Amino acid sequence: MTGLETEVEPMIAHCPSTGFGGAEAVAEAILYAGYPLHARHRSRSRARRWSGVLVPPDWAATRGPVDGAGAGPAESSWQLTQCLTDAPDGAVVRIGLRFLHLQRGSVETRDADGACRPVGGFDAGGRTQFGFDEAVPRGFEIEASVADLRRGRRLDVRVPGGEDVEPLVDGRRGAVGRVVRRRWPLSASVSVWVVPCRTPWRLLRLAVRVVNTSRTTPADGPGGAPLRCCLLATHTLIAVDRGRFLSLLDPPPWAASAAWECRNVHTFPVLAGEPGRSDVLLSSPTVLTDHPRPRAAATVDRGDARAPKGVERSRGAARAPEPVRREGGAAWWGPEADTTPWWERGADATVAPETERVLVAGIPLSRGSRVRLRPRRRDSDAYDLFLDGRTGRVEQVLLGADGSRFLAVRLDDDPGVDPHHWYGHPRHFRPEEVEPLGGEVGAR
Repeated sequence: MTGLETEVEPMIAHCPSTGFGGAEAVAEAILYAGYPLHARHRSRSRARRWSGVLVPPDWAATRGPVDGAGAGPAESSWQLTQCLTDAPDGAVVRIGLRFLHLQRGSVETRDADGACRPVGGFDAGGRTQFGFDEAVPRGFEIEASVADLRRGRRLDVRVPGGEDVEPLVDGRRGAVGRVVRRRWPLSASVSVWVVPCRTPWRLLRLAVRVVNTSRTTPADGPGGAPLRCCLLATHTLIAVDRGRFLSLLDPPPWAASAAWECRNVHTFPVLAGEPGRSDVLLSSPTVLTDHPRPRAAATVDRGDARAPKGVERSRGAARAPEPVRREGGAAWWGPEADTTPWWERGADATVAPETERVLVAGIPLSRGSRVRLRPRRRDSDAYDLFLDGRTGRVEQVLLGADGSRFLAVRLDDDPGVDPHHWYGHPRHFRPEEVEPLGGEVGAR
């Protein structure tokens, strides 16, 4: 039995352990990097650029292939890891599946009759609360011997939905509203198997296939609906006792052909754990080198240690909109009857990123306009500064919650433009950070 047609039998789930050493902390620092700074922050939590997103299969089926080779849909419901291991049949392989589960927070006001209804925002007792997105870490671990994996094994994962309620209290009126955190159920499967390689010495190809099997989101659902049923920042950790993994980036000459034959889709396996050891592997949607040591973890720790005022200053000024209704010291922002989250496509009929225009140097820019990038020297991301002088094409004109506008630009001759397009990640710039290209301006 080889390939994806391997027959699989149910595996037994085990409680999380410390068998992955420091690789688990490295994975979280890389894939969850910056999330503690974005959680509960109205604008940044909405704009979080997730990687490793496994969408429900019905939603993935509506997307076209990435290329003619059929490498997979633009938004995939699965990822595949294949790596090389030298281990005896009695060795035990431990696989850890890790991902984030979306938790959506909504604000509700309490009417005079005690009934609660959703609103866009709420201000009571000096505290302002808007809707937000959070993520709950999920982890599952399974293990089996190499001999068992020759027959193939599978773990079916079920994550129940849930709802938590936090009251909003006004000092004068008591409970005047509430924050409701909702989670939707998820389901996934993890299939694992090994096959021998045709090499001079004993070597096995180990494969791990993770699939989002949720069936709760229809294929024609709204743009923001699938996210609640997605596995976010999905990655796997693999450890073996009495054995080792071979680097796919720098394999020994006798295993080079076997490394080349490994098929990895939407994920990249590298050696992890302590330098000099090769018994732990991290397979993530982010391209890494062997034994990664990210500095992102220290950055996040410094952010968590900052005083609240310092954090707020780093996020810019917050200007709350005027409330549309006020009653007894409590105010809320509408619309009252429309419960569609403000950040989802179509929530505001007056905003159309594909047809919006913005004037730059007296020239209207819209979707399809070509520009040259001139990022600001101050308050710009370090990577953006490297793009100074590069050209690109405007994909969207976006409107921020505070009324400011941004241009979503895709770079010309960018080798990573296709991966960026899969996940909808163009570069964002303010109008004053671009120059219209004369003679080449105009919507497609």
